[in-house]
Amino acid sequence: MGCNRNCGLITGAVIGAVVALFGGILMPVGDMLIEKTVKKESVLEEGTIAFKNWVKAGANVYRQFWIFDVQNPDEVALNSSKIKVKQRGPYTYRVRYLAKDIITQDSKTHTVSFLRPKGAIFEPSLSVGTENDTFTVLNLAVAATPHLYPSTFVQIILNVLIKNSNSFMFQKRTLKELLWGYKDPFLSLVPYSIPTTVGVFYPYNNTTDGVYKVFSGKDDISKVARIDTYKGKKHLSYWPSYCGMINGTDGATFPPFIEKTQVLRFFSADICRSFYAVFGAEINLKGIPVYRFVLPSRVFASPLQNPDNHCFCTEKIISKDCTLYGVLDISKCKEGRPVYISLPHFLHASPEIAEPIEGLSPNEEEHSTYLDVEPITGFTLQFAQRLQINMLVKPAKNIVALKGLKHNYLVPILWLNETATIGDEKAEMFKNQVTGKINLLALIEMILMSVGAVIFIAFTISYCACRLKNAK
Repeated sequence: MGCNRNCGLITGAVIGAVVALFGGILMPVGDMLIEKTVKKESVLEEGTIAFKNWVKAGANVYRQFWIFDVQNPDEVALNSSKIKVKQRGPYTYRVRYLAKDIITQDSKTHTVSFLRPKGAIFEPSLSVGTENDTFTVLNLAVAATPHLYPSTFVQIILNVLIKNSNSFMFQKRTLKELLWGYKDPFLSLVPYSIPTTVGVFYPYNNTTDGVYKVFSGKDDISKVARIDTYKGKKHLSYWPSYCGMINGTDGATFPPFIEKTQVLRFFSADICRSFYAVFGAEINLKGIPVYRFVLPSRVFASPLQNPDNHCFCTEKIISKDCTLYGVLDISKCKEGRPVYISLPHFLHASPEIAEPIEGLSPNEEEHSTYLDVEPITGFTLQFAQRLQINMLVKPAKNIVALKGLKHNYLVPILWLNETATIGDEKAEMFKNQVTGKINLLALIEMILMSVGAVIFIAFTISYCACRLKNAK
């Protein structure tokens, strides 16, 4: 009888040990299966989850605009006063609704070449007004004239055309005209053939960025979605040295298994350079744990603060010999037009840059850029890319419209927030297909180990107690 009891207790302890051991073995095996599945589904080729979401955005992407409406245009033009601006917005458009146009899938080089069509659809329900709302803004054509035509003789001739067209330093334009283009009256009088349509984003609809070639990740998953070439080039001519390198992905996805210590790199064709983001916080997005990576202030820092930025400082006037920070001259990639980018409201910029402008209120929460990336798959499930577009205006004694200025102005035109968040339905699907299965496997592993350990300990204690009792 005692033997049978002891044998039963030993058997129970062994079963408990086996269950716990099975749970322990399941952990590395399960992790290996997860890793294998994720790597397979992250490759950019027909049939994978990554390819489907990469070809066409899995969520609605919106581009919100806030326009800086100038309140005192005459005072500025005549007396070189501070520019008083009033922010108006948001005016919202849906963008990236068109699927990528796949050109080739090269199995030898493991790359995919594609075009990204551009389009914008106005969303009245997400806007404070209509596309016909009018603003007092900088005259883009007049402001660019001294930069594009530095010759005194040419400026004198163009000044006559500016006066004849009744053009001034500032103008009234509708939202639609400012963003997407209008026929400029001054440029229309120029006797030789030049583009006469002007707009902050002109041309946009029915255009493409240019041909991208990215790695599919088939041979090396750590390279998936990384841009190999853009317009056939690995290096942009706008910046010297490594600043012209095309780094990272387009921001929609990154290689799987993201670590907090990583630096995520992505390229923006709109502003002709690569950026990077660093880990900021862990966020719960609709029940999905994600890592929030933020654009650090060092991205727009001066070379004094961040020596790596020395090759982004291509002009010495506005930056005061590269000692000021917070703005980036992108005129070389905008056909010589004096366009500068910054964070909205000159967030993280030198106080001197915003000093001539009244009405700005930089705010870290509203004006910073971030990406919320699901760390296992590397998919970006939410993002907000925020940038401000400014234009440099300088005095020009040969152009009456700019003659009254006593100093340079970096005039803010607008700022934008391009944003997207995974939808509720997609979030549920993602949880069911990815995080839910991973969490279920982890739960099973823990239950097996815990139950097995409890059974093993309980039967071992009972066995020892029984042996002591029999010994007495």
